Amino acid sequence: MKVLLVAGFAGSVVRFRGDLIHALQARGCEVHVAAPGWSECPEVAGELSRIGAHVHDTPLGRTGTSVASDLAYLLRSWRLMRRVKPDATLAYTVKPVVYGTLAAWFAGVPRRYALVTGLGFAFTGGRRGMLARVVALLYRLALGKAHLVFFQNPDDQQLFRALGLLRAATPSIVVNGSGVDVSAYPAVPLPPGPPVFLMIGRLLGDKGVREYAEAARRIRARHRDVQCRLAGWIDSNPDAIAQSELDAWVEDGAVDFLGRLEDVRPALAGSTVYVLPSYREGTPRSVLEAMAMARPVITTDAPGCRETVDAGENGWLVPVGSVEALVECMQRFIETPGLAGRMGERSRRIAEDRYDVHKVNAAMLQAMGIQSEIDNRPLA
Repeated sequence: MKVLLVAGFAGSVVRFRGDLIHALQARGCEVHVAAPGWSECPEVAGELSRIGAHVHDTPLGRTGTSVASDLAYLLRSWRLMRRVKPDATLAYTVKPVVYGTLAAWFAGVPRRYALVTGLGFAFTGGRRGMLARVVALLYRLALGKAHLVFFQNPDDQQLFRALGLLRAATPSIVVNGSGVDVSAYPAVPLPPGPPVFLMIGRLLGDKGVREYAEAARRIRARHRDVQCRLAGWIDSNPDAIAQSELDAWVEDGAVDFLGRLEDVRPALAGSTVYVLPSYREGTPRSVLEAMAMARPVITTDAPGCRETVDAGENGWLVPVGSVEALVECMQRFIETPGLAGRMGERSRRIAEDRYDVHKVNAAMLQAMGIQSEIDNRPLA
């Protein structure tokens, strides 16, 4: 069986879908990956080639709104699928889901699957303008051509049904995010000394980075020995913060900026508490990695985020946009020695039980009808 993954960014394929590629290959599948940006990350392309996956470049403006550019991407994807002739496609992130699924339908791919990993810029932050209406129309058109749609949290699934983006006749299921390899992200002891708070991610308003920076400023004003670290990067997303904002936070001493990290594990190992005040997620991968490494989590009571935290057990949930609640939860860890350790142990158990990537991938492949070629029985 030949399976084509349609991705939005080449650089993240191994981190987010490497285990899925291995799982597909273990079931006898020939795996192809279509994504833009391979020239920017030749090491990722090389790693995929070494394990026997085939990479294809499909240039795409991930955050742009050019109709001509998007139609060109649709045409390139269709041509690729006509040439590769996959038996199944799995598209994820907004534009690949829309245009990749449509291209697969036009190309006559027998089995078409979509994975909704989040709503994207058009839907977050309460936006309901023309862009949101256009994206909704495209979702409705594309998902009507899918045989099965995966969601990473029940709120997104319910919203897509309520807005009519997903037809009643199109089946869908919820999986536990992209999962995390708990063996690659082992539990490590907390660092000694005062708490170290950490946030990792793209520096977008909708990720709650401004709230984190303000909470960090207030915490640092009270506790000079507490560190608040920030790792990430500013990209071309319309919601990205300005470089001047980041510079001001660093100059004021609110946050210690770590830059963009190729490997987040050392930063997580050096932290005490992980913080993600995001407005909405599919399921945040950085939170799962922090949980696997036995870190408690402060995140928002928002779709995709709330599923990762059992409030009071492995962390706390705060209202979206509330700096005050964020400061209060950070203060609890400062004032209560031993709390982070106890909650971190619970995080690790939840990661093992609920978010193990092998369990997540097995559930997806079973739903797709991809069976083991060893015994021809569905894998649990």
